[in-house]
Amino acid sequence: MSHVDSGPKNDSDSEKKCEPAQDTSSGEMDVPKTKLFDAKAILWTFGKCLTTLLPVYLAGYYRMSTSLVVFGMMVYAGWKHSREAKEARLKSAIELVNDEQEYISSKSFRSRRDLPSWVNFPDVEKVEWLNKVIQQAWPYIGQYLEKLLMETIAPSIRGSSSHLQTLSFTKVDFGGKPMKVVGVKAHTENEKGQILLDVYISYVGDVEINVEVKRYFCKAGVKGIQLHGMMRVILEPLIGNVPIVGAVTMFFIQRPKLTINWTGLTNLLDIPGLNVMSDTMIMDAIASFLVLPNRLTVPLVADLHVAQLRCPLPRGVVRIHLVEADGLASKDNSVMAGMSDPYALLRVGPQTFKSRHLDNTLSPKWDEMYEVIVHEVPGQELEVEVFDKDPDHDDFLGRTKLDLGIVKKSQIVDEWFTLKDTPTGRVHLRLEWLTLETDTERLEEVLKRNESVVSKTAKPPSAAILAVYLDKAEALPMKKGNKDPNPIVQIAVQDVTRDSRICWNTVNPQWEDAFTFFIRDPSKQDINVQVKDNDRVQVLGSLSVPVSRLLFCQDLNLDEWFNLENSGPKSRIHINTVLRVLWLDEAAAAASLLSSDPLSKSSASRPQKTTPHSSFATEGMLRIHLVEGQNLVAKDNLMGGMVKGKSDPYVKIQVGGETFKSQVIKENLNPVWNEMYEVVLTQLPGQELTLEVFDRDMDMKDDFMGRLKMNLSDIISSEYINEWFTLSDVKRGRVHLALEWLPTVTQPEKLQQVLQYQSKSSYLNKTVPTAALLFVYVERAHELPLKKSGKEPKVGAELILRGTSHRTTVSDRTSSPQWDEAFHFLVRDPLNEDLVVKLSHNWDFSLGSVVIPIKELLSEADLMLDQWLDLDGASPQSQILLKAQLKILCPKETESSEDHEEPKHPEASSFRRKPEEELVQESSIKEVPPSPVSRTSPVSVPEEEEVPEVTEVPEVSSSDDLRPLHTSPDPSFGAEGVLRLHLLEAEDLVTKDKMMGGMVKGKSDPYVKIHIGDKIFKSHVIKENLNPVWNEMYELVLTSRSTSDVLVEVFDKDVDKDDFLGRYVISLQEIIQSQLTDEWFSLNDVKHGRVHMILEWLPTVTQPDRLQQALQLQSEHSYQNKSVPSAALFFILLERAHDLPLKKSGKEPKAAAELVLGDISHKTKVCERSTSPEWREAFHFLLHKPTEEILIIKLSSAFEQPLGSVVLPIRELLSKPDLLMDQWLSLDGAGPDTQILNILLILIIMMGHHRKIDFFMLNRSHKKVSPSAPAEESKVSSSADVRPQKTCHDPSFGTKGVLRIHLLEAQDLVAKDNMMGGMVKGKSDPYVKIHIGDTTFKSHVIKENLNPTWNEMYEMILSPDHDLDVKFEVYDKDFESDDFLGRFKLKLGHIISSQYNDEWFTLNDIKHGRVHLVLEWLPTSTQWDRLDQVMQMQSSQTYQNKSVPSAALLFIYLERAHDLPLKKSGKEPKAAAELVLGGTSYKTKVCDRSSSPYWNEAFDFLVYDPKKDILVIKLSSAWDQPMGSLVLPIRDLLSKPDLLMDQWLDLDGASPKSQMLLRAQLKILDSKMAALVAMGSGPVLSNKQAATTGQIKISLSFQKKLTVIIHACRGLVTSSKDSLDTYVSLILLPDKSKATKRKTTVKKKNLNPEFNERFEFDMSVEDAQRRELSVCVKNASSSFMNRDKDVIGQVQIDLGHVDLVSGVTEW
Repeated sequence: MSHVDSGPKNDSDSEKKCEPAQDTSSGEMDVPKTKLFDAKAILWTFGKCLTTLLPVYLAGYYRMSTSLVVFGMMVYAGWKHSREAKEARLKSAIELVNDEQEYISSKSFRSRRDLPSWVNFPDVEKVEWLNKVIQQAWPYIGQYLEKLLMETIAPSIRGSSSHLQTLSFTKVDFGGKPMKVVGVKAHTENEKGQILLDVYISYVGDVEINVEVKRYFCKAGVKGIQLHGMMRVILEPLIGNVPIVGAVTMFFIQRPKLTINWTGLTNLLDIPGLNVMSDTMIMDAIASFLVLPNRLTVPLVADLHVAQLRCPLPRGVVRIHLVEADGLASKDNSVMAGMSDPYALLRVGPQTFKSRHLDNTLSPKWDEMYEVIVHEVPGQELEVEVFDKDPDHDDFLGRTKLDLGIVKKSQIVDEWFTLKDTPTGRVHLRLEWLTLETDTERLEEVLKRNESVVSKTAKPPSAAILAVYLDKAEALPMKKGNKDPNPIVQIAVQDVTRDSRICWNTVNPQWEDAFTFFIRDPSKQDINVQVKDNDRVQVLGSLSVPVSRLLFCQDLNLDEWFNLENSGPKSRIHINTVLRVLWLDEAAAAASLLSSDPLSKSSASRPQKTTPHSSFATEGMLRIHLVEGQNLVAKDNLMGGMVKGKSDPYVKIQVGGETFKSQVIKENLNPVWNEMYEVVLTQLPGQELTLEVFDRDMDMKDDFMGRLKMNLSDIISSEYINEWFTLSDVKRGRVHLALEWLPTVTQPEKLQQVLQYQSKSSYLNKTVPTAALLFVYVERAHELPLKKSGKEPKVGAELILRGTSHRTTVSDRTSSPQWDEAFHFLVRDPLNEDLVVKLSHNWDFSLGSVVIPIKELLSEADLMLDQWLDLDGASPQSQILLKAQLKILCPKETESSEDHEEPKHPEASSFRRKPEEELVQESSIKEVPPSPVSRTSPVSVPEEEEVPEVTEVPEVSSSDDLRPLHTSPDPSFGAEGVLRLHLLEAEDLVTKDKMMGGMVKGKSDPYVKIHIGDKIFKSHVIKENLNPVWNEMYELVLTSRSTSDVLVEVFDKDVDKDDFLGRYVISLQEIIQSQLTDEWFSLNDVKHGRVHMILEWLPTVTQPDRLQQALQLQSEHSYQNKSVPSAALFFILLERAHDLPLKKSGKEPKAAAELVLGDISHKTKVCERSTSPEWREAFHFLLHKPTEEILIIKLSSAFEQPLGSVVLPIRELLSKPDLLMDQWLSLDGAGPDTQILNILLILIIMMGHHRKIDFFMLNRSHKKVSPSAPAEESKVSSSADVRPQKTCHDPSFGTKGVLRIHLLEAQDLVAKDNMMGGMVKGKSDPYVKIHIGDTTFKSHVIKENLNPTWNEMYEMILSPDHDLDVKFEVYDKDFESDDFLGRFKLKLGHIISSQYNDEWFTLNDIKHGRVHLVLEWLPTSTQWDRLDQVMQMQSSQTYQNKSVPSAALLFIYLERAHDLPLKKSGKEPKAAAELVLGGTSYKTKVCDRSSSPYWNEAFDFLVYDPKKDILVIKLSSAWDQPMGSLVLPIRDLLSKPDLLMDQWLDLDGASPKSQMLLRAQLKILDSKMAALVAMGSGPVLSNKQAATTGQIKISLSFQKKLTVIIHACRGLVTSSKDSLDTYVSLILLPDKSKATKRKTTVKKKNLNPEFNERFEFDMSVEDAQRRELSVCVKNASSSFMNRDKDVIGQVQIDLGHVDLVSGVTEW
């Protein structure tokens, strides 16, 4: 059957079918009508035959019988007519078979709804069965539509016009003719988790509806309605439970065609305009309910977020560039030649745009840009119509359509589209698909991109889209006259205002409307909301929300109640706002090429990246370890059941559509399987894991021994479950399982740990744990070879990895097939496995293949390969586009160096059990002693013999009540604090290492020992230094009542015995009293020496909001001993446990607990045998990252047999009152308990002073307080007299420096771009990447050069970290993957020690090549007179990357502000500061509400011109309301001592008392290169010495003046065919003033010009020898646009190296 255009055509023919008479023939087919018997035809034939045979008759008149003659003629006539009818039928059938499509599409079938039921289409299927269902259900559907019309549409019509406020429907009857479903199209390329249907409906009904408008005493009616259109039905979300579908969503993508036959009051309703108005109002009401972007959503299950389905975010935004048109038809005919005045109309659903019209042209260039919101793809189309502007009636010039699904797939479509319905003309469109992103980091890039978008429309491009979901309001004020209002909401963003629907007569309206707005810059626009009465005059409330507020919300989503201003005291409104950044994929943009040939329709290039579904590579793996079973039911009875036997158990596990079956264990009720299974699953809800145990029988059906069911979501949420599960539906039995949901990572360094874990694992079913998951998405292939017959192939792809293979579908005949299919593979060894992709025709004729070693993915970013790959064994152009993503599976055992509780292997579990016979004997004798507190469980034994029941303790109802609900800790619990010791440095230590027998004093190798009680800290040794700097930090938890002193001893490290260098003692109580001590301590018992230390007793708070300040301290400090300041103290009181399981031997356990947090663990004592042990032991931990760390408590019997565990994330305490948790906690992995209380609980307490504090934030004071000063002086007071006059900055403030890298050139690089298949070596296109920490610099690309010269400079502010690596990598730029040309790295400490290094560095990991660098660590100076020399280097040095050397570093320490003004609302501000200097800006944190905020933040700036640059500090409340500003010219610091300012400064634009306390220090960058340049020296480019563009002859001499003679040039090189117009330019550097510049005359079209021109410079010989002469040969004929290409060649001559007195003449 041939394809017929999908979907009913809305053409003019189909629209005219509204008369009933035409509808009666809709079921017939217009074919040639033939009958077997036609009386008229036979009589006519008989008459002709009678006339022909008349002579025969007359002859027979005489003696011949007439009856014989008549009979013969009748037989002949009948035979002839039958033959003609048969021929006609055969001819009609042959025509139908030969051209079926044309026959079906002929005028006999003017609409698809006229087709008979037996006609079938491949994409749109007829559903006659559904029409029969609708026919039977139509009366009930009519009842629902009547309700819909009365309750929903009628109020909407009444609200649309004041004249129709009294409209009502008096009669609604939808008649007996039901709606017909013409066809249904099911989409298969839609997203997973939904079903997408297009339902084509047609309704020609005998409906009767009467309408009455009481206000005008008018009655009207409707008799007959026709409605035709396509409705989209979305079934989502798909769930794993009945009814499978969560909700049904319906809507029309385009407005349906509506025709209404009005009756009654024809004198009124037939008036032109009123009839149209009525149709339009009803259609608008339907559109507001069912036409995009409105939807009808019917939920089918409870607890479903219907709002997200009813008003979902758009699929994307299409940016339309209407570029130009060409070859349009001429409509304005004149005497000479006709022209047109074209303009274009663009439509996407209800969105319409009109371009400007251009006069008198057939090739208009509009260059206009529009943005449209796309709600549904596929389905929504872009329609472009071109018209000729005329005064009376615009002429049609053509139209074109494009499905926006193509734009989504290609990302960018840049094509010429031929106009239809016109003889000539085409239009050029560029369409860009903008995805909706939540990444705010991309916003700045989007804003920068939008600045470069050229458009002649008034609206600039948008950077984001804002969706506003208007939900409801509460407690609105009454109208005047104390009446209920009719609320309507107006939402405005910039100059766009949208109105909600009206809710009638209520103060608690519920709108449930959604609106979308385009946002140009989220930081500058607001959402203005006004609630008004329906008269739009009375305002019921207002609200303004800055769009920038959403940038700080999670997922850019703000969903909350807002209090209305200018409204009632309790009036509020609920609004959900969602912001999305409009992002254009750069990869797709780079792959899109503008059409160079406008006649080519295929100018849009192939996509360079795949576009898989968002669910690609989101699957995870469930690993199931079936360990063992216990106490199973005996099914194989002996002696007719008199003697109980055993069983032959095996297990079936079903999950995710897969079934696993274990081996059979013969005659065992406690089998050990030790088997492992793996299955790849999605995380969709509703999935279950089912485990069933059976007894294997030979002759009959296997006996059932129990089952177990688990929700997959429970396994995923817990990630790891290792416990015994009781079997259901049987008397007894349990199974030991270890279930692990394996997280996936893209970190290749994790692979080694996984492979190591893999090697240690062994299972009885020989399974090897999978190391990684490989996800492969095969999208398409390109230019595959044809078959031998010349036909295009039917292509299928087969993917093979080890023993696993997958096949795609077989495409239709094409040489560029498209599959869009995804697969996954289990990878055991990524280092040795290969993925093979084979392409073939119908799986028999090979078309090519590609082999991808999995190990190559390990070197890719994110372990992902996404590109076109060449096919082996195919044509040279044949390629396949696929995406391969490798994800490492990280078991729990590899996540930590600590030994996790592994699944019990046979040797760890069942092998420790005694033989069953012994177990039976022991269990028959032993009886578990009762416990007064806990309940005991019966011992699990096989049922081989009659065993006496184990005595159970009767349940005591009060036993649970007697258990304490809370702990009873000692009063001293949690009273400890933290002593932090910062060992900084020492001075003037005693010399112990003497040389030459003591005649010459040497030095010492000092180190420090610090004794505090039993704790000893030891510093590292500083070699040969009497003034060592340690910079080490130590922390110790102590009680505030401790009587221990701090003993500090200094020693000299020697080979035999260390020498004593002094000691001193500090009282701990004095440290606690002063809290912070920062001073030099003199050493006792030696002649001289002192040590600098900071000792700090850290106060503790239970305010979780102070945690961020404590964590910030960690990032601001670094110590030589790698210590990290703790952020919190964590106290644990482990009191008791309850109802622990018995041991396998049936005995009560000797319970002990191990507490593990990070690398620190503590163990409790081992209790006596009991199921309810009691410890009453306290522990503490120092926490560095409370939001990430986890406490694990493992219970075991004497640290051997596990009894259970509990995992407690520390972050859970942050939400508890007083950061305190005091309760019973359940144990994971404990044994089953068949008694009343089926939960095992352990009691844990974390408490502090007075049993209320246990979790302390370490809140370091940032103020330096003298030890002798009272503690009260350290408190901040609001009094101006007590305010500190200077900042209390960190000691590391102002210690950073600048690393300057001058990338000069390279030599002898490896050639990567080979030609002629590698026979001829080519060149390379080299560029350099420089990695410093997280920062990367990238040079520009030098085309085809193995000795490139870059001459680029980079600067970076760094802390002097000597271990920091500075990495250099050289690459060859290629279209696909850049080739590696070598690397090397340097330590920052090496650069700092040398300060200035001008050197060639050899490239590693490559055959040859070297790079020339100048590396300079710039020391800083506070001598302002060095500034002129640095500024002079700025004017003399130029770099290809336009960099300018910095002159100074500016350090800013912003501590606090004082007495800031209140907000307009009267509240205190949330103060924040923004610091701006040139193009660099920083923002502080936003403080809590306070008029005296405190930041304590430091910043640094690179300053290029300290005499002109200005620092501006802007204060605001949460970045929206300005609070004042401060302008600080940098030149003011030049007059300060040490270029330092540390004081309070007044704020402009604030209150008179508003001030800010800051510290600003300027440090001049003391560059050695600046000194070298000033002396006429500096780095020399080796590649520049080779003259490649010609030679110049110059004479230099000095006779009272410096004389330069330019003689001639020779061998000049040009890339153009013509000769050059040359001249020579001279400059005496470093000055570039007019007095130092000269130039020769221009020589026309000459590559060997002769000048012979003399130039003189008035200066002394000493001055001349300090200068450098720059000689430049230029092309005078270059255009103004190509001034950068006018230099032919240049040379710089250092006059200090020339004998000017004697004179010199050289080429």
